[in-house]
Amino acid sequence: MSPGILVETSISGDRVARFLDELATAFGLPERIVVDNGPEFISNALDKWAYERGVKLHFIKPGTPTQNAFIESFNGSFRNECLNANWFDSLDDARRVIEAWRVDYNDDRPHSSLGGLTPIEYERQHQPPTRTQTLA
Repeated sequence: MSPGILVETSISGDRVARFLDELATAFGLPERIVVDNGPEFISNALDKWAYERGVKLHFIKPGTPTQNAFIESFNGSFRNECLNANWFDSLDDARRVIEAWRVDYNDDRPHSSLGGLTPIEYERQHQPPTRTQTLA
């Protein structure tokens, strides 16, 4: 599932940290984040953000994208189906089109790796029951 896609002309470590805080309000904090060695991920700002929130950053080895195959697959789909298929007139246009693609990716499109379910369907089926569900 893609909880969000940050669309900017340039992305700093500070901006990544702010975006992760925005996502955390809706989804909570992960235990760890697997990242490559891009400048936005090796920044002091992101390191500080992770340390202060108890989130571990796991860096893949440089030049080994297969160590993060899930995101490489996602990036390939995103590039082929959205970025290469659209011409953006403005940053706002890019944000609108990319968000529509992300919603479709999560909510409408079945994924073979999830047994033909959409990510949102898969998540619903694999969430632990809530307290009220266990009492019923």
